[in-house]
Amino acid sequence: MINFVELENRVVSATYRNLMVKAKVVLVDMASGQQLPDPVTTIASPAPNGSLRIRLPDSIKTGTYCLLALNGHGEPVAQSAEFRVD
Repeated sequence: MINFVELENRVVSATYRNLMVKAKVVLVDMASGQQLPDPVTTIASPAPNGSLRIRLPDSIKTGTYCLLALNGHGEPVAQSAEFRVD
């Protein structure tokens, strides 16, 4: 499970539960359905629950996005609610 918490100053805050070490969290453009190559955050903590902050690069344009968690095999395991980047 991954929960979007807030977007402030181009930093996305989220919490997660039941994600394993080496899971990756990527940004998905909801208009196209495409995973973006940057930013990608890798879960490094051995604890399955925690929080993360992702700084959005300037290349991220205005639009609606969500966070997608991928397991170590690259398979989707959780998706956050949609949020808007202005």
